[in-house]
Amino acid sequence: MKKVDLSKMSDGDLVQLFAENTREQDKALLVGQSAKYNRLFVRMKEIHDELKARPGDQRRLLVQLFKFPNMHVRLQAAKLTLAVAPLEARNQLQAIVDSKWFPQAGDAGMCLHNLDTGFYKPT
Repeated sequence: MKKVDLSKMSDGDLVQLFAENTREQDKALLVGQSAKYNRLFVRMKEIHDELKARPGDQRRLLVQLFKFPNMHVRLQAAKLTLAVAPLEARNQLQAIVDSKWFPQAGDAGMCLHNLDTGFYKPT
């Protein structure tokens, strides 16, 4: 993936890049490409951080990805919007658990468990 200056991208382009990035994460996860997945995870976090740093904290824009066809995209968007859209994000995580689409359902279930026990507090 070519490195681009995220600060020069529009909010909409960042959301699109987030979706593309997390879709590629899913592909890497499914074929066991850990190093590639880890690189994509770092990139996803950079996109998240750029949205968070923008005026008004633009992470909420990721909520639109809750209808994205790829389950991994929806999972990552839900996990990264818990601080700004907690009810919608929790509902999305629960829907992923209920789908029994693994490994994402397991990840979503662990996330909900960690929220419920206070182990994880979104910021």
